[in-house]
Amino acid sequence: MGKIEDWMVYTKIAILLVISGLLVNKGDLDNFTPIFEESTSFINILIVSSITFVAFEGFQLVIHAYNEMDNPKKNIPRSIYSAIGIATLLYVVIAVGAISSIPKEKIIEGKEYALAAGAQGILGDFGMFIVIFGALLATSSAISGTIFGASRMMAVISKDGYLPDKLSHKIKVHIPNYSIITMSIFAFALILSGGLKIILEFGSITFIIVSFLMAYANYKKRKETNTHILPAFVAMIGLFIGGLLIFYYEYREEPKQLLYILGLYVVLIAGALIYAKRNKKKQ
Repeated sequence: MGKIEDWMVYTKIAILLVISGLLVNKGDLDNFTPIFEESTSFINILIVSSITFVAFEGFQLVIHAYNEMDNPKKNIPRSIYSAIGIATLLYVVIAVGAISSIPKEKIIEGKEYALAAGAQGILGDFGMFIVIFGALLATSSAISGTIFGASRMMAVISKDGYLPDKLSHKIKVHIPNYSIITMSIFAFALILSGGLKIILEFGSITFIIVSFLMAYANYKKRKETNTHILPAFVAMIGLFIGGLLIFYYEYREEPKQLLYILGLYVVLIAGALIYAKRNKKKQ
């Protein structure tokens, strides 16, 4: 799976860069103006940034492979910083290509399919096919990477007594086979229970909450982790504000969806606490 993941990632990056380059070549820089519409406010930009936070998530998954890599103290920071840099570069290049060649009206109308629709209009059916193929590769590699990291986290949580002990079982030293199967089943159920938008926003909220808790823990242990107080404090405050903005957006625009997401949290938290309490009594 590691080799397959590598090839999927390399292929999708090549496709996105080629398509973006072709779009930029066919585009017009005048399409960038005006940069900000009169109706656009700074708070709206921050809300959208918070919702799409999940797009930059994934770099933290490398931490779960700490025991499976050579020289983790050196390679983990390298992996995280390079992943953030590469992801940022890709999004900027794709955004420049899309905005310079696809009218804003079509981007708004096309929504999730705007890049494919724009590529079809400029590069024909082959362009649309390549973009869709790249999107499928991106989705597949994201699912694979998430299951890789989350299954290992599930195995650790199982060892701590908050999930059935069977989920901590591993084969070939590092592979938590039962956790992988369980995580895949839960992911499938989540997809069936709601739409793509719910999954995206549930993921963004969850990632921001978890990242905030990690930032807070790092702030409290900054002396042990040799972290400067300024970046630790900025990360914690930024994530807290991002979380508030997502909840504000959901409350204002999608109150039913917010209740659905909060309901998921209640079920998950209650289930974990009840199981942990029962498991302690057995011990």
